[in-house]
Amino acid sequence: MPKFAASTVVDQMKDLVLKISEEEIFHNFKIISHKRKHDGSPVTAVDTAVQVALQEALPKILDAPVLGEEMPEDEQAALWELRESGLWCVDPIDGTTNFVNGIPYFSISIAYFKGGEPVVGMVVNPMTQEIFSAELGAGAWLGAQRLSDKLPRHSELRDCVASADFKRLPEVLKSRLVTYPPYASQRNFGSACLEWCHVASGLFDVYVHGNQKVWDFAAGALILSESGGVMETFQKGPFWDDGSLSRPIIAARDPAIFKAWAKYIREAL
Repeated sequence: MPKFAASTVVDQMKDLVLKISEEEIFHNFKIISHKRKHDGSPVTAVDTAVQVALQEALPKILDAPVLGEEMPEDEQAALWELRESGLWCVDPIDGTTNFVNGIPYFSISIAYFKGGEPVVGMVVNPMTQEIFSAELGAGAWLGAQRLSDKLPRHSELRDCVASADFKRLPEVLKSRLVTYPPYASQRNFGSACLEWCHVASGLFDVYVHGNQKVWDFAAGALILSESGGVMETFQKGPFWDDGSLSRPIIAARDPAIFKAWAKYIREAL
């Protein structure tokens, strides 16, 4: 564990996110204009304002640089190399399309890396006031409720609800999921950070995504693993041994269901 009081850090992160939500999010919800980035995804002035606020405030909580979605790729790559010694990683608004269209499913995500993996993470939906948090080795929480206390609802993959973002999946896997889905139903709500948390809390049972950036999964992956869940990339191996800034995701709350889910996906690739 890191040499700091993680619970105190989490409390300060919570206060910071709620303050930023009050100052930047609420009065701009569904009325803000947006532009398109080079990859076609939307970005607003609020994305930038939230990231600036986080960059200014987080080093006062723990003195470390901040890697954020809304910065040049070369700067992101350089900062990512600091994850062993201490690094904040943030997504100022994950689900910007939902934010600008008035859909209350988006989030602010913050993780602190030490030793190459996240040791503290938080994902907040400002509109619903859901606050997910986790500390390495100390559990994951939705507000005051410990997520590992919530038992999985299903014991077989065929009964599960999946979160799947089809547009980023390999065509062969996408085709198989559409034609021969191994689960009962599928959803995709448009905020990867929240989707991780909703696997951890049991709204979804299994998760697949073809390519996520580190700010999409840093906090959520810690929250899921601390709730008892399992995640890997499409290739087997410890998740945090993959040092890339982006990677495909396979995840599930229940380890037995994960085994069947990962087998299905890998056989399709």
